[in-house]
Amino acid sequence: MIRMRSNQFKVVIERDEDGYFVASVPALPGCHTQAKTFNELMRRVREAIRLCLDVAKSNGKYAARVASFAYEPTFVGMEVVSI
Repeated sequence: MIRMRSNQFKVVIERDEDGYFVASVPALPGCHTQAKTFNELMRRVREAIRLCLDVAKSNGKYAARVASFAYEPTFVGMEVVSI
């Protein structure tokens, strides 16, 4: 069983070339979603997290993967590099 320290997860959000917002949750391998609007993305990412946690409760292989692979990133920043 997975024991999280809290019910908060860091989510990495980007915007793709078609204008969609794309989210991934590094603490939960394979936990990704996308949406056209930011509000819809946040609704979908919550749903994706809940689904991943449900899978981890019933699937020992996924739970082990979460335990060994998962990490919580520390945001450092973003830079524009000109060459």
